Amino acid sequence: MDAISRLLQPRSVAVIGASADPTKTAGRPVAYLQKHGFAGAIYPVNPKADRIGDLPCYPDVASLPEVPDVAIVLLGAERAHLAVRDLAARGCAAAIVLASGYTETGEEGARRQKQLVEAAGSMRILGPNTIGLVNLTDAIVLSATGALEMDEFPTGSIGVVSQSGGILGSLLSRAAARGVGLSKLISTSNEVDLELADFIDHLADDPATQVIALYIETVRNPEKFRAACLKAARAGKPVVAFKIGRSEAGAQAAVSHTGAMAGADRMYDALFKQVGVIRARSFADLLDVPAALSTGRKLRGRRVAILTSTGGAGTLVSDDLGVAGFDTPAPDAATAQALRDLQTGSEAVLDRNPIDVTLAGLRPDLLRGAINALLASPSYDALVIIVGSSSLAMPELMASAIRDCLPNSDKPILAYVSPHAPEVGALLTRNGVPAFAAAESCTAALDGMLKVGAFKPEMAPAKAGAPIEVGHLPSGSLDEAQAKTLFRQFGIPCAAELVVTSAAEAEAAARELGGKTVLKILSSHITHKSDVGGVAVGLVPETMAERLGQMVTDVKAKAGVTPERFLVQSMVNGGVELILGMHRDSLGTAVMLGMGGVTAELFKDTTMRLLPAQGGLSRDDALSMAQELKTWPLLDGFRGRPKADVEALVNTIVAFSNMAAQLGERLLEAEINPVFVLPRGQGVRAADGVAVLA
Repeated sequence: MDAISRLLQPRSVAVIGASADPTKTAGRPVAYLQKHGFAGAIYPVNPKADRIGDLPCYPDVASLPEVPDVAIVLLGAERAHLAVRDLAARGCAAAIVLASGYTETGEEGARRQKQLVEAAGSMRILGPNTIGLVNLTDAIVLSATGALEMDEFPTGSIGVVSQSGGILGSLLSRAAARGVGLSKLISTSNEVDLELADFIDHLADDPATQVIALYIETVRNPEKFRAACLKAARAGKPVVAFKIGRSEAGAQAAVSHTGAMAGADRMYDALFKQVGVIRARSFADLLDVPAALSTGRKLRGRRVAILTSTGGAGTLVSDDLGVAGFDTPAPDAATAQALRDLQTGSEAVLDRNPIDVTLAGLRPDLLRGAINALLASPSYDALVIIVGSSSLAMPELMASAIRDCLPNSDKPILAYVSPHAPEVGALLTRNGVPAFAAAESCTAALDGMLKVGAFKPEMAPAKAGAPIEVGHLPSGSLDEAQAKTLFRQFGIPCAAELVVTSAAEAEAAARELGGKTVLKILSSHITHKSDVGGVAVGLVPETMAERLGQMVTDVKAKAGVTPERFLVQSMVNGGVELILGMHRDSLGTAVMLGMGGVTAELFKDTTMRLLPAQGGLSRDDALSMAQELKTWPLLDGFRGRPKADVEALVNTIVAFSNMAAQLGERLLEAEINPVFVLPRGQGVRAADGVAVLA
């Protein structure tokens, strides 16, 4: 067994600093292990006690009769490292350090945490500042928190890993009340050693776990996290994550539009999407979505039947599903007839959806027939059953009737309990039908199931291309001409342009380029040129000198500087304006694609991809980015428009990503806005560029 397996399924546990009083925090670990029937050896360690209950107590780690698989360290932060050192010296597999007072408290705490790491050596550490863990599958409690004070745990197939200890207690109590079964509860907290990714990787191989739920404050090792989540996806085990810290209030100002639009939370969105993690949008979703996924049922489409005996609740569910893009079509003729045959002579209207079957909650035979008819219907991919007030008199009848239908189909079946009746919801959930108290929860659950079915984990990253030879690169913010010189070296097509320093040169440049031209100030300090009057379009040689003079006056008035260098550029017409940028933070480097031009930040129609560990994005990644945009129809011939040169756009996205990958940390920011995507066969043109180099 590896160290994590021994941590979760120990044959022996040492409790360092154990108390003989089970009402005290230090007395709980031994009490919990005994209460829940731990079959292995328990070794309390306390120099002031000879026995704790019916167990002999040992004065120190050196006195233990054998090397324990796991130790729970109950000592304070100032002494915990001493016990950890002794445990490591004896060859203990892992220690759970419950004490707080480490990096979360500041400089002195960081010193203690470093001391703890040094003391552990190769021994694994869970924590510190953790509440420990519970292996519900095997009833092994390795914790001292009162939040676990219950006689019986709700055992099931959902493994929970949280960076907050308190959240575990909250999820456990909610799961117990809801009838949702869990397999493992693990608090990683400070993650001085073992972290989220280690346990995702382990639970991907755990036969008792079918769904993994995560409460995330930060991802400390993105590549390790990515690998673990992809492993879980390949094992058919969905991962659902609730990530706190979604506010962008603290985002730093950036030179490019991309920096402003690609905040930390967007980076997490991109990471989760690429590794198949379903993001819980609310804390309630962190239990609701896994509860639905744990049934193992597959959602193959967006068509949902709603079976109800109360109109209002059915409308609530239907409305929320519609907002999320699900369809609630009326029954096909054969299904409607099958429903009518069940309820001959009634006044129920069965040719619309929600399907109102009167008294279904009190007639199990009618309910079974209606459920089976809807599950068999080719018109529906899932079924939501509304549990109304009429069902509350005999909830067991309804639960058993629904349960009887489960073997007849693998389509998802959910329940919405309309009156406040948590005990009815728990009964249904325990019977294999996830039940929810909010219409929005039904939608979130179905949306999660749809995303799991659609995700196809990447089997191999794109191969890194040959490095591009680039010349000397200056540091700091490049002017537009310098930025586009860099872009061209990586194969990114740019609009034809000439650098000028006077009105006469500008007029000559316009004649050389031919056609209508664009005049811009050239500055490494002013990147949003149009904001200060530094861009003029549609110019001809005859108007160039006058317009340049006016531009100098405008820029001096608005920006306080007198421009001395200018760019004369061929005017690009007839294309779709997009923005292509890169952003880097602790999660890695991401490429962003979106609607471009001066309204880029206003509309924020964007999508992002994190670069792999080596090389840039694949062509498939680049194409899927373009297709995810709301702007995609403009590229695909919307309302008779000519189809855009998507092939050239894909080439440009890949080239841009290769540039970001090759330059690495030297490239702090880069952006093309706009990049014009011309009609098919005419390519793309970068019309403006920003680059900031370390």
